[in-house]
Amino acid sequence: MKRKDLAEEIQKLVSIMERLRGPEGCPWDREQTLDTLQEYLIEESYETVEAAQKKDLDLLKEELGDVLLQVVFQAQVARERDYFDLVDVIKGISDKLLRRHPHVFSDKKADTPVEVSILWKEIKEKEREGDIINPSIVDDLATNQPALMQAFEIQKIASSVGLDWDNIRNVFEKVKEEIVEIEEALYSGNKDLASLELGDLLFSAVNLARFLGTNPEIALLNSILKFKDRFKYVEESVRCEGKVMEELSLEELDYYWEEAKKRK
Repeated sequence: MKRKDLAEEIQKLVSIMERLRGPEGCPWDREQTLDTLQEYLIEESYETVEAAQKKDLDLLKEELGDVLLQVVFQAQVARERDYFDLVDVIKGISDKLLRRHPHVFSDKKADTPVEVSILWKEIKEKEREGDIINPSIVDDLATNQPALMQAFEIQKIASSVGLDWDNIRNVFEKVKEEIVEIEEALYSGNKDLASLELGDLLFSAVNLARFLGTNPEIALLNSILKFKDRFKYVEESVRCEGKVMEELSLEELDYYWEEAKKRK
């Protein structure tokens, strides 16, 4: 796409949103606030990830458009209240990219991903200097992220200062230890403690994902998509045989489930 076309399309989208929010626009769009819009941004973001996982490029294009719409929507609401506008949003991220990539846009040198990571940490430290609001590096963690992502990010922060396991074998042992502690708590009748131990198990599983080089959120999304695909196969198989899922035993349903697993 030419730069002129890009600018025209962005302006067209902004103009559409201005009209939707205007006096003669859409009642639903007009009543939205920055608070009410957050759930839609999260929803569209997850749908975008799902499209990418399915490798459905047409759907990915559509979902990326929906995410862009949410950015423009929130920027328009903010502009109406004189907080900021879309230009400020774009300028802010452009400035950040320039600031955090001096090895590309200035004379700093970083030829490998490891060197880039070291440089990035140095830049983050400089940005944090004099910031009395965030005395701890873990305060940079976004608490509005899904819990899996928060666990993933805080473990990376801890690892960056040396608080980490030496190898994946230790991580496996920690996962096993947490499973045993859940069993002990549950069999002792202490469900509250079992719940706490379950949280520790999930945290350890996230750590295992990190050692495997896998994003736990994406890994879980993949498992959900796989489960949905197999569930649909079971549904269709049962339906084709004139049966009803609710009337079948677990053993009968498991037969269809094993058949679904053989497909891929």
